[in-house]
Amino acid sequence: MCDNHTVDENEEFFRKPGMSRRQFSKLSAGVALAMMLPPVANAQDVVESDVTVQTPDGMADCYFVHPASGKHPAVLIWPDILGLRPAFRAMGKRLAQSGYSVLVVNPFYRSAKSPVVPEGASFGDPAIRSIVLPMAGALNAQTHMSDARAFVSFIDQQSAVDTSRKIGTTGYCMGGPIVMRTAAAVPERIGAGASFHGGGLNTTNADSPHLLIPSMKAQFLIAIAANDDERDPESKNVLRSSFDAAGVPAEIEVYQAQHGWCPPDSAVYDEALAERAWSRMLVLFDTALA
Repeated sequence: MCDNHTVDENEEFFRKPGMSRRQFSKLSAGVALAMMLPPVANAQDVVESDVTVQTPDGMADCYFVHPASGKHPAVLIWPDILGLRPAFRAMGKRLAQSGYSVLVVNPFYRSAKSPVVPEGASFGDPAIRSIVLPMAGALNAQTHMSDARAFVSFIDQQSAVDTSRKIGTTGYCMGGPIVMRTAAAVPERIGAGASFHGGGLNTTNADSPHLLIPSMKAQFLIAIAANDDERDPESKNVLRSSFDAAGVPAEIEVYQAQHGWCPPDSAVYDEALAERAWSRMLVLFDTALA
């Protein structure tokens, strides 16, 4: 998960020969970000809307996007620590163009409406960290699971969703453990979960997400950043043994990329490896959301 260690590791990464920071001056919010993402083959026309979801703790502002016609399997996206912003809208839209009804949530709705940080914000900026870290710290296992139930309930009420098929859920950075808790909170509906550079998937705490694996019915993709693995190389082994013991299918792989390599507005975005992870996610959804 993003923390001061991540900042230090990324700074060291940029000091390596041949490495340079992304030129974000060339990017202007959603349109440019969407153009950065590789095109979707046979992309479907989509309908986009800003929606509000009632939860036990208030009204959550979210982004809902789906193909323009028909009913489709749904996907619930939990953003990284910078929250719902143009990059995640672009990612949600891209997924919808592949035939999914997608809800991208603002995990920080209790504190502020999205976006909670300005365009082009970086977690490496101390001022940005001072905004998002307290918001992230206000969330916990209970809020994760209550939010998950509310968002799944909303999804199942949408006419663009095929409720005869399972729901997929993805999470980035702090969204990784929320994916696991979502799969445990609504096991009868969640058929696939994908974590990308997720932090805190297994801890020594009593509420560690990995302890919930026996109650899950979803197939999983766990994509781990190389620097996260270097910091805690045993984590992947704990996850593998936990999934195996519960008989829950899981693909667990370390990607040779920095924490945060998937969102297109990340300073360490790695298009080739982000596309590899994206393609593995599509395979998972195609097989698991029956």
